[in-house]
Amino acid sequence: MQIPLKIVTREASLPDPMTDHIRERVDKLETFFSRILGCRVTVEGPGGHHRSGRYRVHIVVTVPGAELVINRKGHDDPEVAIHEAFDAADRKLEDYARRLRGEVKARETAQEARVARIFAERGFGFIESDGREIYFHRNSVLPPGFDRLEVGTRVRFTEEQGDQGPQASTVSILGTSH
Repeated sequence: MQIPLKIVTREASLPDPMTDHIRERVDKLETFFSRILGCRVTVEGPGGHHRSGRYRVHIVVTVPGAELVINRKGHDDPEVAIHEAFDAADRKLEDYARRLRGEVKARETAQEARVARIFAERGFGFIESDGREIYFHRNSVLPPGFDRLEVGTRVRFTEEQGDQGPQASTVSILGTSH
């Protein structure tokens, strides 16, 4: 890294072993992408704002031409919050490196599935494909749109890696099962 690692805490103090663990995880990031320019890790303690009881971890990885930002919702245990944030950073950096190399993930081709569950009032649902349920958000549904979906609706989608695992993007309606 050209810019030294910066670890910031807010409303928290990290013991030396936890700070050392953060440094080790940042070093591991360079196995996914060797041209990291800098990294900033912010750990917010449970005393801040309206998130009482939860530690939040914010990671910004600076790479040529971009900043990769990882925001984790948090956890009651700071070690778990740090672990989950760095797992997400590993995935995001690995995906970034693949895109730079021009590699296409096998799952980036359009697939067909059916809507398995839908939570209309909350704006998301799950589609079933290859025996798995994959999350989708209302903003990922192409016109005629999310409000036309119901359980059993056939869709075509592209799968991508989200912050919390696989998710469907570019969801288009094919028809219903009726």
